[in-house]
Amino acid sequence: MTVRTRYAPSPTGYLHIGGARTALFSYLFAKKNGGQFILRIEDTDTERNIEGADLEQMNGLEWLGVIADESTEKGGPHEPYRCMQRLDFYTDYANRLVAEGKAYYSYANQAELEQEREEQLARGEAPKFSGWDRHLSEEQITAYQAEGRVPSIRLAVPQDQTLAFSDYVRGDVEFDSNGIGDFIIVRPDGRPTYNFAVVIDDALMNITHVIRGEEHISNTPRQLCVAQALGFEAPKFAHIPLILNHEGKKMSKRDESIVQFISQYRDLGYLPEAIVNFLALLGWSPEGEEEIFSLEELTDLFSLERVSKSPATFDTAKLKWMNNYYIKKSSLERITDLAIPYLEKAGKISSTLDPEQKKWITRLVGLYQEQMDEISQIVELSDIFFRQDVHYSSEAEQVLAEESVLTVISSYVAEVQAQDDLDAATVKSMFKAVQKETGFKGKQLFMPVRAVISGETHGPDLTETILLLGKDIVVKRLQSFVDKRS
Repeated sequence: MTVRTRYAPSPTGYLHIGGARTALFSYLFAKKNGGQFILRIEDTDTERNIEGADLEQMNGLEWLGVIADESTEKGGPHEPYRCMQRLDFYTDYANRLVAEGKAYYSYANQAELEQEREEQLARGEAPKFSGWDRHLSEEQITAYQAEGRVPSIRLAVPQDQTLAFSDYVRGDVEFDSNGIGDFIIVRPDGRPTYNFAVVIDDALMNITHVIRGEEHISNTPRQLCVAQALGFEAPKFAHIPLILNHEGKKMSKRDESIVQFISQYRDLGYLPEAIVNFLALLGWSPEGEEEIFSLEELTDLFSLERVSKSPATFDTAKLKWMNNYYIKKSSLERITDLAIPYLEKAGKISSTLDPEQKKWITRLVGLYQEQMDEISQIVELSDIFFRQDVHYSSEAEQVLAEESVLTVISSYVAEVQAQDDLDAATVKSMFKAVQKETGFKGKQLFMPVRAVISGETHGPDLTETILLLGKDIVVKRLQSFVDKRS
């Protein structure tokens, strides 16, 4: 048996971190077992579909390296991979079930359904459709049609059955069929419901394992009923744990305390390998203490047996740490190419760069590569190299208030002005000359210079900062300080 998994998102929104994790786990399990990973689009909820959301989800997965073997874009032997293009399949199977007496046309309207629901709740019962119109007479059907009612198709759920399955994560799970009620499999407009379409598609596409969030457990008994009615063998299931926010609550897409969509992380300058590494550890753990894994290493290590039953907490600080690790590990050229668009968008640099400008920006990014949690931070971090005026922080003001500062800065600006050009050796020799002239050294020497030219008391390598600013800007900032304080 060839292992085949699938990720089947609805195009009602963009690629969420929860969906990305589900797709990643499905991909890893398939590849670990020499199988295929399928991507199809569940687009039957036409009222809520967002144009372009399906393509955005596919692009997001490809950016992460989670590449489908079959999809709407790639094609494959089980085309089409979009539900609304497979309506004929669903219609044929629904008609077959009706003909076999396993499903029926239901004329119950919304008012009747709501009344039944209220009566059941009043009796303390869990609401479900009783199936009161399962066996209508021809006269009743004619009367309903005369009213203009358009029927849906409901599955006739067998009574007194135990619907059981063995879950890779949850173990043995059982449901009582008496608690389900006859449910709609085809809407009045001919569109299939999710629990009907997904069973047919999984069967026709030879899906062997379904890996999804634990919120789908409640769908499983209905899908088992459909599979049983159609004579299909149900796939194996693995329901992975919920993702909780910092407060220990189920993460909501409306929770603005956490960035939730893959495209947002990409826009902020997260690296795909960091996102993949982080998502893999949300509810799954390898043996040992190691936490840094490439996609290839994850594929070798992944197993459903090590997926936790307990919810996973989304740790933003850990994700930032992990992204910082991968930024530091990456080549300077790669990080520079990723940083340039942020500087362009902020109006810091031109959209066309000559070789010298590109070299300067590469050195600039190199100053901050070790520091960045998100590549977008390059704009704020490097601001001192682009602004006209220096604004001193409170810490810098304290340093610059010391009596020795004016002497140090006056001596240093004279040294800089005396140079034809600046290089690393020259910068270091200038500090030695100022030390010899003024007698100040260490923090009393270096801290004032940094504070005057950058406005801060801490920052990247001071020599490289001076070289990147260039002689003219350094002199301007130093002299402006001297003029104001003299």
